[in-house]
Amino acid sequence: MAAIKINFDVGFAKKNLPALNLDIPKTFMQIADLQYLPLLWLVPALIFFHAWSFRKKDRAIEVFCGPGLIDKLAPLFSRKRRRLKAFFAITALFFLVFALARPKWGFHWEEITRQGVDIIIALDLSESMLAEDVEPNRLERAKRKISDLLNMLEGDRVGLVAFAGVSFLECPLTMDYGAVKMFLDYLDVDLIPVQGTAIGDAVKTSVDAFGKFGGKSRALVLITDGEDLEGDPLGAASLARKAGVKIFAIGVGKEGGAPIPNRESGGGFKKDKEGNLIISKLDEAALQKIALETGGLYIRSVTGDVDLIKIYKESIRDKMEKAELKSAKQKKWEERFQIFVFAGLALIIIEFFIPEKRRKST
Repeated sequence: MAAIKINFDVGFAKKNLPALNLDIPKTFMQIADLQYLPLLWLVPALIFFHAWSFRKKDRAIEVFCGPGLIDKLAPLFSRKRRRLKAFFAITALFFLVFALARPKWGFHWEEITRQGVDIIIALDLSESMLAEDVEPNRLERAKRKISDLLNMLEGDRVGLVAFAGVSFLECPLTMDYGAVKMFLDYLDVDLIPVQGTAIGDAVKTSVDAFGKFGGKSRALVLITDGEDLEGDPLGAASLARKAGVKIFAIGVGKEGGAPIPNRESGGGFKKDKEGNLIISKLDEAALQKIALETGGLYIRSVTGDVDLIKIYKESIRDKMEKAELKSAKQKKWEERFQIFVFAGLALIIIEFFIPEKRRKST
């Protein structure tokens, strides 16, 4: 059987995912509603019922007439006609049940056009994201937010950028949200060896990821605690505005802050050179300035989807200009259940008009 092979191989900064090889067999038929196929068990059940009823009727006739007198006392009785009627009834049942499952074969190509927004999600992987002032920690909260956002998307293209002291494009713009979630699962603070929070570099990498063309249908969702900013984040935000990119920042953490777990020592918290405990605090003021520079929005991460609804539903989806993101041809299978409905009903009508007794010979 012929097969179509799809290769998807994207490497990232420090870890590489294996290529995905999916073998999809070419079939000549599709079943749309598989949940109706178990009803086909009614066919052997009806066969068993007819066999049992025929045997019981034959025994009753033999008891009443005697084995040798059936042809003389009931000359018009026909076992062949009885079996033929049963065959038509059973076959009609099979056709009607199979019609419920909506078989399809044959296809034509249909033009598919989608309208949406290009969205790059930039996730902070600095060590301060391990702080536990939100449960279970800032990084896990951020990853859950991204996963929830992916579930909300309505045909938009999405890409993924990871950053700390430097930034990398982990997943280019795609409509394959499952692939984005696969990359998301691998993101951790040890992915990027250069620590820090270089938001400016992350913004520049994200803008480059959109490409040269795209108009005003570009949104950057920046998820970070905004602490220890490096470079020139406001300058990068200005460049994003000129490129038609709006930044929507989600702050993860609390203003009071929390200590940063020390993974290297296997316990405890990070300290500075003087031995003082390092407290990581959410820098909301800096994130607000970055978002406002591009006409975007800043909001603090909260439990539930209120923050995502405000950013995606109310700001990105409802207010931003949508572009034609993908125009492609899709295989459209032809519905063929009508054939089986017609055949089933025709057999029922034929079975109804077939008499069980033979006609009298003149």
